[in-house]
Amino acid sequence: MRRDPSFRTVRWIRTLNLLAQAVLLLTLCGGLNYLALHYGWRFDLTATHRHSLSPETISYLRGLKEPVRIVVTIADDADNQPELRKARRDLGDLLDDYAHATERQDTGRVTTEFLDVFQNRREAARLGINQANSLLVLCGDRRRVVSLAELYRIENKEIKSFQGEQAVTAAIVAVTNPVKKKIFFLKGDGEMAPDDVSTDRGLSAVADELRQRNFAVDTLDLTTAPAVPADTDLLVIAGPQGKLLPTTVEQLRQYMRAHAGRMLVLLAPDSPHGLDDLLDDWGVLADDDVINDSSPAGRNDTGDLILTAAAANDHQVIHTLVEFALPVRFGVARSVRPDPGRSTLDTSLVVTSLIGTSATTAWGQRNYREQGVPAYRAGIDLPPPLTVVTAAERVTTGGGLSFNVPGGRLVAFGGTDWIANSRETTPGNLALFLDAVNWAVGRDPRFNIPARPVERLQLALTQQQLQHLRVSLIFVGPAALALLGMLVWWARRR
Repeated sequence: MRRDPSFRTVRWIRTLNLLAQAVLLLTLCGGLNYLALHYGWRFDLTATHRHSLSPETISYLRGLKEPVRIVVTIADDADNQPELRKARRDLGDLLDDYAHATERQDTGRVTTEFLDVFQNRREAARLGINQANSLLVLCGDRRRVVSLAELYRIENKEIKSFQGEQAVTAAIVAVTNPVKKKIFFLKGDGEMAPDDVSTDRGLSAVADELRQRNFAVDTLDLTTAPAVPADTDLLVIAGPQGKLLPTTVEQLRQYMRAHAGRMLVLLAPDSPHGLDDLLDDWGVLADDDVINDSSPAGRNDTGDLILTAAAANDHQVIHTLVEFALPVRFGVARSVRPDPGRSTLDTSLVVTSLIGTSATTAWGQRNYREQGVPAYRAGIDLPPPLTVVTAAERVTTGGGLSFNVPGGRLVAFGGTDWIANSRETTPGNLALFLDAVNWAVGRDPRFNIPARPVERLQLALTQQQLQHLRVSLIFVGPAALALLGMLVWWARRR
């Protein structure tokens, strides 16, 4: 006769069954977490693929040999500023994609963090961060600062697209390159110096901005050096106070011609420079004049000349100025324009007017040394519009190649005060100088990465539709729930 199990046996069997279920449940959860951690898959189902990095970025990230650290200095309390709140959200989503793309790499991982420079002053000082609302990319002792202006494409003061991936990838490529591009400032004839901290002619602030962008900054004296160093990536001639020696000018011409040199030339009015032959080689004409503008809109409250970029021009040097409608605050300026005769004779030379004056109220005064109130004199003075910034590039096609080979680049500015320490903080001035440097050395911060469109969701309702919606939310919804409750009650009574 079969004996029924005792209550003690049943209780032990039930306990073991519960323990087995708990172990199986824990094992299942642990296994799923392990698979998700080491073999996780991501699917981007958004229409614009806003959570997917471009193939070009992925190729750069896979080739990283050193870890990269990205620090965002947008504070958490930016809720009262919609632009900063949007930038923080967009950057957070983008940087998560960078971190995820490199999390399984043994080397070259990208780590991201947000830092409040006001609450964490010690850490900010250790990293050399002196401004908020920017992005710092670090790799070893190399660093690159990305401003918020580089993250968005703006047209007519409206955000059109988010190009943060372009800016971040360009910064990563710049800091992971162990070789810094070298920028030399010419000295020996009273030029403005990168180690000068004076307000009127010092360039120390600009030099700091360049170093933060992974450039090596130094000075060069061609009165003692035999030639421009072969590893020079850019030569800056900032406001010589006297004529350069003919031997120095010939050294500069040789550098530009034989080595496809890159140069920025800043020329102040009423200062002989001796660079006419060099500028003539590149189709640039620097007039001996001083620009006057009789319109109140042409000068600010301190008397500085206000210049604007050619909005129809898509040149990289003025790209930021056009997108954000930024004016340039010049001091005393002269006209620096394309030489029509030279540029038409030399087909390999491309000369472009970038920034100019008002088309109606500005003129170039030639007799500026005379006393009295300036007045325009037809046939003597230069009529508007006047060009103050001109870019020249020599490109060649040879050997059956289907693409152009850059043969050198030069940007000439008709003034020097605009980039001194006293005016460098003006957004348009700094953007113009940095974009000119990037174009001259061939560093395109935009890369060939498509920008992400900005999605805007808007609900448009007429007043009648809004009234119907209000009635539906207040009465129809509760009434439907009440009717359902009554039906359930009636069904249970039966």
